[in-house]
Amino acid sequence: MSNSPDVPSPQGRHDEATVDAAVQNVEHQISLFWRRARSISNQLSREVHPDMEPAAYGLLTVIRREGPIRLTDLAMNIGVGKPSVSRQIAFLESLGLVSKEADPLDGRAQAIRLTPKGEEKMHQVQDARRQVFRERLGEWPVEELEELARCMAKLNSTYERDGFPKDGQAPTLENQ
Repeated sequence: MSNSPDVPSPQGRHDEATVDAAVQNVEHQISLFWRRARSISNQLSREVHPDMEPAAYGLLTVIRREGPIRLTDLAMNIGVGKPSVSRQIAFLESLGLVSKEADPLDGRAQAIRLTPKGEEKMHQVQDARRQVFRERLGEWPVEELEELARCMAKLNSTYERDGFPKDGQAPTLENQ
């Protein structure tokens, strides 16, 4: 039996060069996917409002998923500074997509929520987003879709373990 780099050792381990090549391939594929996903987010944010930045669209998705949320929690959820989030929230508020209300747990704080107009816009845009995924992935066997979701969840879990913010719960019929 050969000990070549292409053949795993009896314990299922590979040499360092094989692992490095595999990691490099994963990095390349994730980068490519990230650029394409960012392009789709740009398009979707423009569907909500022509002047909307993708970052503001991302905030709307978090607010929709989490429900009323404090600015500090929103900033922590997406991993950016409070001033950046505050500027985007002011923009969204000027469009009538979000509103601020007194936080019932802390009268000094405010909770941000989608307005009915914001909810309707997000419903329309997220339906369109889901359709994009369906068009791209609809031909895949369900088993492969489930495997892709499992691998991505494992990757996200690794990042969460390293201190990145944890995303909300997995989608259910109620919060899709």
